[in-house]
This record gives sequence, C-alpha cells and structure tokens, in this order.
Amino acid sequence: MGTNDAESGGGGSLHVITASQRRGAELFAVDLAAALTNGATLRSARTERGKPRVVALTEGPEGNALGVDILGTQPYGLATLRALRRAAAEADVVVAYGSKTLPASVFSLLGTSTPLVYRNIGDPQVWSGKGWRRWRTAALMRRAAHIVAVWPGAADTLVKVHGIRADQITVIPRGVPADQYPVPSRLERVAARKAFGLPPGQTVVACIGALSPEKDVTTAISAVATLDNVHLLLAGDGPDRAALERHAYAAAPDRIHFAGVLPGSQQALAAADAILLTSRTEGMPGVLIEAGLAARPAVASDVGGVRSIVLDGRTGVVVKPGDVDGFADGLRTVLTEAAPLGAAARDHCLANFELGVVATRWAELLEGLTR
Repeated sequence: MGTNDAESGGGGSLHVITASQRRGAELFAVDLAAALTNGATLRSARTERGKPRVVALTEGPEGNALGVDILGTQPYGLATLRALRRAAAEADVVVAYGSKTLPASVFSLLGTSTPLVYRNIGDPQVWSGKGWRRWRTAALMRRAAHIVAVWPGAADTLVKVHGIRADQITVIPRGVPADQYPVPSRLERVAARKAFGLPPGQTVVACIGALSPEKDVTTAISAVATLDNVHLLLAGDGPDRAALERHAYAAAPDRIHFAGVLPGSQQALAAADAILLTSRTEGMPGVLIEAGLAARPAVASDVGGVRSIVLDGRTGVVVKPGDVDGFADGLRTVLTEAAPLGAAARDHCLANFELGVVATRWAELLEGLTR
C-alpha cells in the first residue's frame, strides 16, 4: 500500500521534532506528514486548518537536513516556545516526537484547548530514568490528550511503571515507505558491493547505524570475526569509530569495512546478504523495517520493539544483547536460509509497517481527537 492509500488525512496537524536531522523519529515525522497530506482532509469538529506541517525546535548538527521550519536556537528557549505556541494556534492537533518535544509542547500549549499527542519513540523503561526524572516525565505525559506507543511492550511499561491510563494509549508502529526500499536486483547488488570496495562473491553482513556505545558495534565485529569468509559493512559514524577500527584490525583484518555516513540505507542493504543489529537499547528500529522491505533477514538484539519486527526463526533471529556467540550462531542460521527468511521478512513488513498502513491508523486517531 502506498502513501496515497490513507483513508483520511491529517490536515491541521502540527508535527514537532527535536531537531532537523536525519534520524529515526524525525524522518518518520516527515514521512507521516507527507502521507497524511496525500490522504483525504482531516475532518475537524472545529475547523479546517490546512495541511500537516512539520517544525523542529532547533536545527540539526549538520544544519536543516530535512528542510522543515526551525523554531529557535535552543529547545527550551523562550523564543522557541513562543514560536511553537504560534504554530500550534494554527493547528487542530499537535503531535510531539521524542522526549525534548514533550515538555516544549506541554508548556507551549498551556491555557489552550489544542490536543497534544505524544509519540513515545524509545524504550520508556530506559529513557525516562528513575526517581524525580521519571515522576516528571510521567506528569508531563499525563498532560497529553493521547500517547502513541510504537510496540505493545512500551504501552505496558507506560501503564505499569508510569501510571498512564491504558485508554490514553494507542499502539501504532513505525512506518516506512515501501517504494523507497524495493528488493535489490542482482545488478544493484553487484554495483553496491563495487562502490563499497567489497570483494565479489563473498558473504556480506551490514550493520547500519551510529558507531556509539548503545549500539555495541564491538559485539558485531567480534561475532563476524568468528565466521570464515564473512565481511562486515559498517554504515555510520560516531564517537566509537577509532576504538572500533582498532578492534576490527585486531579481530578480523581486511574483513571489516567502514563506509561512514550514508544518505540512506538502500545501498548498504543492496550490498548485504543479511543485517546485524547488536544494540543494547532500542525503540522500534527503522533499519530493521527497511531491511525487511528489501527482503534482507536480520539478526538483532532482543531489546525494545525488535521482536515486533524480527519474528524469531521466521524472518530472522533474535539474540540476547552482548552475546557474541549467539550473534555468530544467528548469522550462520540466516546466511544459510537468507532467501526464504528475507521473503518472509518482506511479507511481514509490508503487512504491518508499510507507511500507508500506519498512516491510516494515525489519521483515524487524529480525526477522533478533533471531532
């Protein structure tokens, strides 16, 4: 289903992201707003206000990478909050993505009747902290008219740990435009491997994401190092790169390839036989959905909403975080059964995480809040 298939749209919705950068939550906000724009108009009980609009509290580290409206220079600066309040005054509903947008949106909407929807993007057991920080986060979430969790486990945590009412939460998963992640052809596979300098005829596993502590890429390198004739393509950059390069040189020289930051995951997916995700914490990682749509099976950590995307033994393998041997065994399994597992992964992702499917559910939620 394409983005034009949403049955009703999100006209009049304001989508608030932390920064204009190419990261998961921000990219999804832009994609969702586009999908809602392409659908029919949201029928508000009060008034029609136009098309969905995406705004960022601040620019990203590389400038305005998403080309959205920037509200200020500081996430909680007075000028930023005033600009957000003005933007919200022209909307029927505000959708906030990520922890920094929650307090900014709550404070900007004080004294107004505009409903706020908060999209919880990570594992609430992890990101909300403990003690005062957890109490403050829960208090802010209760100010929202509704909360969207991206997998059922997150919704359960919001109820049991944060005291949010179950009827205040709807589970709507991450959505990805399927037309952007087609199954790569043989020629595209050959071209991608050539572009990355990968040897022809070898098995390639891709790890796509930041080279940062929570991604635990050390485990990915260690797991691949135990496999004969398997190459690891690392697409991304971050603070751990220098240490990871030293580890790669010691563990598997000439078989670990650092590609740096890419404009998207498509080329890395085309080059890979399978995807490896070794994170110690995640929400609902979009890269696993992208891989599934491209018919690439995954071996992934059992964290966050990963099990919603990777069906263990059916579309890939789920492994305990930090288990080098478990990841190595998982890779042996998926590389042996890559074609059927990849095909099953694509079917699963098309049915559950294609953007048109997800946008329809969002449109229904937003329309219900503005009747």
